[in-house]
Amino acid sequence: MPLSSRKASLSRRLYRQLAFNWEIYLLLLLPILYLLVFKYYPMYGVQIAFKNYRAVDGITGSAWVGFRHFATFFRSYLCSRLILNTLGISVYALLVGFPIPIVLALLIHYMPSRRLKKTVQTVSYAPHFISVVVMSGMVIMFLGERSGIINNLLAWVGLGRTDFMAEPQLFSSIYVWSGIWQGMGYGSIIYIAALAGVDVQLHEAAIVDGATILKRIWHVDLPSILPTIVILLILSCGQIFNVGFEKVLLLQNALNNSASEIISTYVYKIGIANSIGDYSYPAAIGLFTSVINLVLLSVVNFAAKRLSGNSLW
Repeated sequence: MPLSSRKASLSRRLYRQLAFNWEIYLLLLLPILYLLVFKYYPMYGVQIAFKNYRAVDGITGSAWVGFRHFATFFRSYLCSRLILNTLGISVYALLVGFPIPIVLALLIHYMPSRRLKKTVQTVSYAPHFISVVVMSGMVIMFLGERSGIINNLLAWVGLGRTDFMAEPQLFSSIYVWSGIWQGMGYGSIIYIAALAGVDVQLHEAAIVDGATILKRIWHVDLPSILPTIVILLILSCGQIFNVGFEKVLLLQNALNNSASEIISTYVYKIGIANSIGDYSYPAAIGLFTSVINLVLLSVVNFAAKRLSGNSLW
């Protein structure tokens, strides 16, 4: 068949498929437009990381400086501290916070009472809907040295009061565990849904063989939801350098700054809070973190594919 005939045949098949499934493609149009407008089009502005951007000259008119802003950041005395603080909080949150929604989902799944199950789900989901500002205010209030409920309990049992928010070594734990409390219920939803899809016959066979609940969890449930766990783990590893600055900034003070200053708060301060309006330097730092996240995502995805056979691509 000539090439032109093959192209015409392919075009006809494509047109018939579009015409037959036009409702599905219409639904797909909105997320595609969202990605194009809010994700891909803004990438045009990434080039200011390689320029000495001035608003009066515009993006295309600003002078090209190459990797100067990247070199400035790497030579900065803050560079190592920012990277270590960011990695410390992210890895801590990943190691501690990633398994907890899985454990919570398993506990909810095996609760014998339907009413108790709904109550636990509602109570565990509720903190997710508290805003970051309110959550940070609650943390500061609970940990207050003079009137905080934690310090009141410590004083009541004779252990003395501690200014938790002034201790740099405690900042990571405060940030991570408050985040776990807020997000573990909402994060368990996808695992509860995955557990609901486990084949009942596998559990029936395990019960006949005399398997306990722990053995059923280990040999039936976890292998069944392993693809979901691996995918979410890959996505979490791809966000290692993306610690949100809002909560860190709200919990930050002059006394814990040595442990709480991370890349995102530094970028916010020099790019937005700074009255000078230097956008190229923070854009270079943001691009650096995005590239590192992409590399980590690719490496973890490759490792997961080799070890478990599950991956994003």
